[in-house]
Amino acid sequence: MAAFKFQVNGKSRQVDVDPDTPLLWVLRDELELMGTKYGCGIGSCGACTIHIDGTAMRSCQFPVSRVKDQKVTTIEGLSANADHPVQQAWLAHDVPQCGYCQAGQIMSAAALLTNFPVPNDAEIDAAMSGNICRCGTYTRIKAAIKSVNAAG
Repeated sequence: MAAFKFQVNGKSRQVDVDPDTPLLWVLRDELELMGTKYGCGIGSCGACTIHIDGTAMRSCQFPVSRVKDQKVTTIEGLSANADHPVQQAWLAHDVPQCGYCQAGQIMSAAALLTNFPVPNDAEIDAAMSGNICRCGTYTRIKAAIKSVNAAG
């Protein structure tokens, strides 16, 4: 066990865990932030996507010991009232069906739009390719992303 101190959603947090503990489990089990989901455990589905210093990362494959002085943002920290432009676009385009993958999808889309405010189809496809939606709402996901950059 070791103590790790880092920022999560703008707040300083400290946990005492094994250094190899995936950040996903620190967020969910230690910090009780349940928005980040466990999907596959191997970084392939994207349900556990968070931002680390603004970059979309798979928290199930990111050991807490690698966080250091970086800022971690989960879906709970993306906006105070679910009013982030991506979240609003998701609602406007009725993106979620079962909803399980949506936090990860939203986090990937938000990181994409931070880096590419008006992404083309290839950039959207590349950024979102690691996020799996079992319900197949990919067309609505792409439309929602495009509507954010169209509104911006």
